[in-house]
Amino acid sequence: MAHLLNTSFLPASSPSLRPTPFLPPPFHPMRRPLQVQAKIREIFMPALSSTMTEGKIVSWIKTEGDKLAKGESVVVVESDKADMDVETFYDGYLAAIMVDEGGVAPVGSAIALLAETQDEISEAKSRAANPSASPASAPPPDKSPENVVATPAAQVVVAKAAAAPVVVSSTHPASEGGKRIVASPYAKKLAKELNVELATVVGTGPLGRIVAKDVEAAAASAAASSVSAPGGGVKPTTSLELGTTVPFTTMQGAVSRNMVESLAVPTFRVGYTITTDALDALYKKIKSKGVTMTALLAKATALALAKHPVVNSSCRDGKSFTYNSSINIAVAVAIDGGLITPVLQDADKVDIYSLSRKWKELVDKARAKQLQPQEYNTGTFTLSNLGMFGVDRFDAILPPGTGAIMAVGASIPTVVGTKDGRIGKKNQMQVNVTADHRVIYGADLATFLHTFAKIIEDPKDLTL
Repeated sequence: MAHLLNTSFLPASSPSLRPTPFLPPPFHPMRRPLQVQAKIREIFMPALSSTMTEGKIVSWIKTEGDKLAKGESVVVVESDKADMDVETFYDGYLAAIMVDEGGVAPVGSAIALLAETQDEISEAKSRAANPSASPASAPPPDKSPENVVATPAAQVVVAKAAAAPVVVSSTHPASEGGKRIVASPYAKKLAKELNVELATVVGTGPLGRIVAKDVEAAAASAAASSVSAPGGGVKPTTSLELGTTVPFTTMQGAVSRNMVESLAVPTFRVGYTITTDALDALYKKIKSKGVTMTALLAKATALALAKHPVVNSSCRDGKSFTYNSSINIAVAVAIDGGLITPVLQDADKVDIYSLSRKWKELVDKARAKQLQPQEYNTGTFTLSNLGMFGVDRFDAILPPGTGAIMAVGASIPTVVGTKDGRIGKKNQMQVNVTADHRVIYGADLATFLHTFAKIIEDPKDLTL
């Protein structure tokens, strides 16, 4: 056998014996020289929530020609619930902006082009100027490695909580005169509304960051100066122009669609009167520890729902309903330009002090339009409280996808008959629950409200 080691097993002169995979170039496909080409990718308008159909460009964080690193924020997009930073999933250069600040684009459409190298920037600009020739409208390319492909939005961008709307201008508000101004998104929004130049504001936040109170202080100082100056006066605030037609904001459009959708659900309403003297006394006792009335009501609601799970259920397809495993209390909050429902998750399991801290955090994030999707779309039961405005009773519209919503009125002194036949005075509030009659019936709400009233009238369990 040793002589075989010096013999070719498959002589080159025997093509009939030579397997096809070992053909010499240029016939073998794996030996073909690869044509490596740089890529021009589209940055798409992402779907930042399950109900979002289009998004508005609040501001471009980067400008055309800027070098981008993977994971870096490129643009702030206004969704139907919040403003979000859109990040690039690739390194490259922001070659062309296709939707300017203030513009609206459908989900999945291209809003910018990302070039892999500087050499492709000019080509990307020509594509942006002539959209009909861009890959977005051309026939789908081959899947070969050297082709330029339009990467799906889920791969191009990811979203994270960002900021309140910022200025619509040709330069990003965080950069003025080539100098980087470090400010919170809400501070930028306030600066625009109050006509404050951020470059003149001294920040008191971490590492000198400009925060909202800095802008407010600067605006107050400017107003005082204008009043004291000879012949000066406070510049009148911009008022609504009566008789004009204003389109919905993205959030208002989402609210409108949800309200129309709720009309398809057969609902009914049940009201209840509850004495709040004990709850008012408890609130007065622990208010100094940071406890809010909203947290107390949410906690009481959650404890009652734990005993009546059908009221915490939901029907989405009209054929079945779900007993939700968590009790997540969504609470309606009015914000500039719309309404949102931050969610206190697992409210039945969280202590009242932690719940109050969480609620304050959620409200701050909601008003700055920084809520993450899981912080506003995971509610299983909704509270709407207008008591702080003196409203004694009202009905609420059921949000789609939930089983019930409770409208809470103000606690007001009321003349009542006592058990011994005398006349007395007690603080009482009216609550009205609107429920999906496909899965929740009158007796269900009646027993739930009875349990809720007992917790409010004897609130010792709220602080456990």
